[in-house]
Amino acid sequence: MAAAAPFYGDVADGPPGAEAEWLTASDGVRLRAAYWPDGGKGTVLLFPGRTEYIEKYGATAGDFAELGYAMAAIDWRGQGLADRALDDRNTGHVMHFSDYQMDVAAMLDAVSAHGLPEPYYLVAHSMGGAIGLRACMQGLPVRAAVFSAPMWGIAITGLLRPVAWSLSWASRRAGFGHRYAPGTKPETYVRDAAFEGNVLTTDRSMFEAMLTQVTEHPDLALGGPSLHWLYEALRETRAMAREPSPDIPVLTWVGSNERVVDTAPIRVRMAHWPGGKLEVVEGAEHEVLMETPATRARIFSGIGAHFAASS
Repeated sequence: MAAAAPFYGDVADGPPGAEAEWLTASDGVRLRAAYWPDGGKGTVLLFPGRTEYIEKYGATAGDFAELGYAMAAIDWRGQGLADRALDDRNTGHVMHFSDYQMDVAAMLDAVSAHGLPEPYYLVAHSMGGAIGLRACMQGLPVRAAVFSAPMWGIAITGLLRPVAWSLSWASRRAGFGHRYAPGTKPETYVRDAAFEGNVLTTDRSMFEAMLTQVTEHPDLALGGPSLHWLYEALRETRAMAREPSPDIPVLTWVGSNERVVDTAPIRVRMAHWPGGKLEVVEGAEHEVLMETPATRARIFSGIGAHFAASS
């Protein structure tokens, strides 16, 4: 049986009964997972974004519990309390983007071992949306999927895109792939940015909750990505753009003021996803699941209806 892992319930704002444990991926990397097991309609597999951690989705677990679903979430390799690859633990880094699929496999095994109720449903945010789309392409056993501002492309201006490709490619060969990508730094975003003008949420209480989490538990925090991560992410998003969408009912949400991921690939894929639906949330930023109460109520109502229609 897997060993119990820390869970910072003081900042998670989730329903009681959460259980956290250490998982081991097939290549030996230690990961962390948590489960909110109450829910008879099935289990939501929550795939977080880059820099994120399980506790950030405690309130989301509460929203799904109200809809009747259990939830499982994971700390991907390189973030949260999972193993980090570099001596500078503030750098977001992965050797190969495909390595995240080993984390997915470990999570699925654990969810099954815990006997969490089936069917499974995917909810994937930002970088988790890239990992989740690839997993679905490879047969992830979910009844339906929901994507939140999925990272199917990275927001880089047209003039800088060739520079990002060439610099990140060169970094691999010149031995500086561990360095931060241009414009990023070791400090995690919510500790470096003011609420006014931030790219995550228009809800001050949600922003302050994120700040409290990484202030009270700084081991959860993560800074900017490495050049190597950037190259791997660019390669993966380009490769997936060439592949057809899987035959899974899908609902995708994105804020009208999205400034973190590239929305063009989202619009293109959703326009050609049979039965897929794209919902644009007017005025919302990147974290649509952590927006104002009215926006959250609309989104979770829509997710509940989507899951019910897919049952």
